[in-house]
Amino acid sequence: MSTQVKTVELSDFKQYIRKIKSYEEAVALMNWDLRTGAPKKGAGYRSESIGELATESFKMSVSDQMAEYLAYFTQSNVLASLNEVDRKIVTECKRDFDQFKKIPAEKYQSYVTLTSKTESLWEVAKGNNDWDAFAPNLEKIVAANMEFAELWGYEGDRYNALLDNYEPGMTVEKLDEVFGALREKVVPLLAAIRQSPNQPDCSFLDQSFAKDKQREFSLDILQQLGYDFEAGRLDETVHPFMTGINPRDSRITTRYLPRDVRSALFGTIHECGHAMYEQNISEDLAGTNLCSGTSMGIHESQSRFWENVVGRSKQFWSHNYAALQAKFPGQLDDVSVDDFYRAANHTEPTLIRIEADELTYNLHIMIRYELEKDLINGTLQVSELPDAWNEKYREYLGIEPSSVSEGVMQDVHWSAGLFGYFPSYALGNMYAAQMLNKIENEFLPNFYALIEAGDFAPIKALLTEHVYQYGRLLTPNEIIERMTGEELNPEYLVKYLTDKYSPIYGV
Repeated sequence: MSTQVKTVELSDFKQYIRKIKSYEEAVALMNWDLRTGAPKKGAGYRSESIGELATESFKMSVSDQMAEYLAYFTQSNVLASLNEVDRKIVTECKRDFDQFKKIPAEKYQSYVTLTSKTESLWEVAKGNNDWDAFAPNLEKIVAANMEFAELWGYEGDRYNALLDNYEPGMTVEKLDEVFGALREKVVPLLAAIRQSPNQPDCSFLDQSFAKDKQREFSLDILQQLGYDFEAGRLDETVHPFMTGINPRDSRITTRYLPRDVRSALFGTIHECGHAMYEQNISEDLAGTNLCSGTSMGIHESQSRFWENVVGRSKQFWSHNYAALQAKFPGQLDDVSVDDFYRAANHTEPTLIRIEADELTYNLHIMIRYELEKDLINGTLQVSELPDAWNEKYREYLGIEPSSVSEGVMQDVHWSAGLFGYFPSYALGNMYAAQMLNKIENEFLPNFYALIEAGDFAPIKALLTEHVYQYGRLLTPNEIIERMTGEELNPEYLVKYLTDKYSPIYGV
């Protein structure tokens, strides 16, 4: 090891990391542009550029220089001398280094280029209901993830290697346990609801709602919730998403359905939850590898918290329903706020995950989780995926897609190579319910009164204090244990769903 590195200032190491983050910011911005209106004919060239820049970042993260930095700063006496933030920067860099070093740079570049091109291909193929055009690329992506899992190494199930990328510490064994506990309680509740004669009337939703008015109302709600428009923007895309470019630039997208006013609204609130997390990470972490959400499960807990716990609550609509009626004069005049609330929480098996209600949503996630496990373990082939998908939907939800566009091709995630991501949504629901229990019973006993008054600032401040500010400084377990006093517990989600849906359906 060179004496130069031994005497290096910590600021030099952090500046090196900041340069890596600059490459990542450029790639994030290019990806956002690619999915929000970039010319279609330039997509191939753009994907090549994304691959080039992402690979430069990758090479820096596994370079000899990074190795020397880490060899010095991970020495026990040096590491112990660092403050909490700098120590975490070093240990997270070491974790990434150990993982990425196992993948050759040329293989990484090829993969990034492949997934970027496949996202654009997916958008076209989905629109054309063309599985055959999409499947060959998906086969390459699945094969790459299987190879990466082997290169990284794992204990137990091969899928564990991919899970760890999105929810550090989570395993198939733990997921099977919490998913099993959730399924055991939710399925009987869903069955009782489906048999109830007290079904919400949703017929008033079957009318055309002007897209420009939907956008106006969504913007009003974002402003109300505390989304910072000086640090973000709202755009339209095929599949809603949030892109965190830097701590003060978190952009969201939504999708407007002319004949369902709920879709864009709740999708926008969902992405708002992601963005407010990113917008409120401590400035002290800016430009470091800690300046992002700690895991996708915790990230999804915030999108699901704002979308469902807040946005689908009766108190939220007591405050906002008159404004919605005013946006669509004559269309909702004869619909009471209670009827709209019940329709907003109507539960029935549906084909599309992002349109699913809170009760059935987790079943959509379990289907994807089980298919992913089989794909990554080689017990299911991509060519068999459409039939396997349809079979799972018959088994879990009693319905079957009539096309691949509303079936196996409905989500963008696999085209982006995000294997291991889907369980984060269900974990997010569990984290959110556990946080809610603590909030309304201890931190903010007036939680729902605040929502009814349209005063969301105390809620956002509380979540910033316990979740947002920390970025990756704390692990998912540390976040949930510090905030609630216990590890992840699916029983809080069961209680939340039971307490919410039983009165709606009289069960």
